[in-house]
Amino acid sequence: MFIPQLTADGSFTFFSETFQEAFHSAAGAQQEAEQKFVQACHLSTLAQQQDSITLLDVCYGLGYNAAAALTSIWSINPQCYVHLVALEQDSGVPRQALAYHLLQPWPQPVVQALTDLVEAGSYQAPTLTAHILWGDARQTLLSFSSLAADAIFLDPFSPPKCPQLWTVEFIQLLAHHLGPTGSLATYSSAAAVRTALRLAGLCFGPTPQVGRRSPGTLARWSDQGLRPLSPEELEHLQTRAAIPYRDSGLCDDAPTIHQRRRQEQGHSSLEPTSRWKKRWLALNAG
Repeated sequence: MFIPQLTADGSFTFFSETFQEAFHSAAGAQQEAEQKFVQACHLSTLAQQQDSITLLDVCYGLGYNAAAALTSIWSINPQCYVHLVALEQDSGVPRQALAYHLLQPWPQPVVQALTDLVEAGSYQAPTLTAHILWGDARQTLLSFSSLAADAIFLDPFSPPKCPQLWTVEFIQLLAHHLGPTGSLATYSSAAAVRTALRLAGLCFGPTPQVGRRSPGTLARWSDQGLRPLSPEELEHLQTRAAIPYRDSGLCDDAPTIHQRRRQEQGHSSLEPTSRWKKRWLALNAG
């Protein structure tokens, strides 16, 4: 059972007892969806340039990222056709969000489409084809035919809590579904996640800070239009924190993935992350 929790922008989120984390930043759930994902992927610009947009929403959750994306696209180009594929393990999360009317900040046609999607598992209309795949995202995405996504929203719980969806292998799988000019956006700036993106062949840069202390990350096949990493971020990628999570079979549990990474870190000659952090705390204080 999830209980709505108010965030600073007036929208609500849930708290997961399983992962001991909220689904969104306390600074604003709606703000995070709109700025960290939709604006980061420049969907309003895409809607001006294209008559069709494909979205892959990893960890659909309450449905905020999808609602914000559809609203942004159709406010610019009402006739734009959207193909939405959403992945979500727990069907109770979006169902309870609907029961509490938490999608109210977005237009009624968007809310109705996503309501029908959650209830039926798929939705078809002249401007929207949508599917929601229930279960472990690693397995449901493996079973899905290839996409050429214009935007991928990577929005699981944090890497320490849910390493399964931040591994080299899972991010390589996501990259397989990213179109040639597509963008992958995530709230995470973790060095391990950025290393996994790099190993998948992607270029990346930071996104503006929204609510959280650190920026997010935007990844593409080309570095065109990406903001450069700061010296602090670049050095972070040279520490043991940058050793990625690995899960070659796309089936291991969190403790196994963490243990594997700890072993790799223990044998690493990279700089300890604590030393990097201490150095940059001193530099920033000065």
